[in-house]
Amino acid sequence: MTRPARLVVVTGTGTEVGKTWVAAHLLEELRRRGYSVSARKPVQSGSPGQATDAEVLGRATGEAAEQVCPAHLTYEVPLAPPMAARELGREPPTLDGLVDQIDGGWPPEVVDVGVVEGAGGVCSPLAIDGDTAGLARRIGAGLAVLVGEPQLGIINAARLSRPALNPLPITVYLNRFDPESELHQLNLDWLIGQDGFHVTITIGALADAVAKSG
Repeated sequence: MTRPARLVVVTGTGTEVGKTWVAAHLLEELRRRGYSVSARKPVQSGSPGQATDAEVLGRATGEAAEQVCPAHLTYEVPLAPPMAARELGREPPTLDGLVDQIDGGWPPEVVDVGVVEGAGGVCSPLAIDGDTAGLARRIGAGLAVLVGEPQLGIINAARLSRPALNPLPITVYLNRFDPESELHQLNLDWLIGQDGFHVTITIGALADAVAKSG
């Protein structure tokens, strides 16, 4: 297996902020621009009967859901993955195991961009002994995309996420940004002007940031 030329981790300020939607649309936009792409969801959990994140990402890349996330690392319980595993009486994943799975699971041909989507927020338990921030560092990601909503609390969430993701470069994606909302605009201006974040509000601008990443 060959490592992607650019490796991006998509994480969030919390759950239900739209990480999978952003990751899928980013992959679709990159494909539209002529980049070859691949997606990986190291581990996933959720309610039974709903489309999994791996299915959504697979539709965006043209990969099978089982390539994106192996069936044995899919837990049909809406809890953090290691908690869901225990609830089902299964051995919780370890960070070493997830890293090995990702490193050895890329397509045999080099792809331009590999996207790895975490679960929950930056520091939500991804494995029994690690989170998305730790995974991102271990796999040597070149960019972390931090997805959040431009509501009250986004500045605090972004500030708390930055040291957890250090030393990775961060691009904040403000999902569901409304240009007519004064609050959204004020939060955008503060994150850029006061806190020095690189912030995007469109999938096109996010794709530009990924294309420039190492």
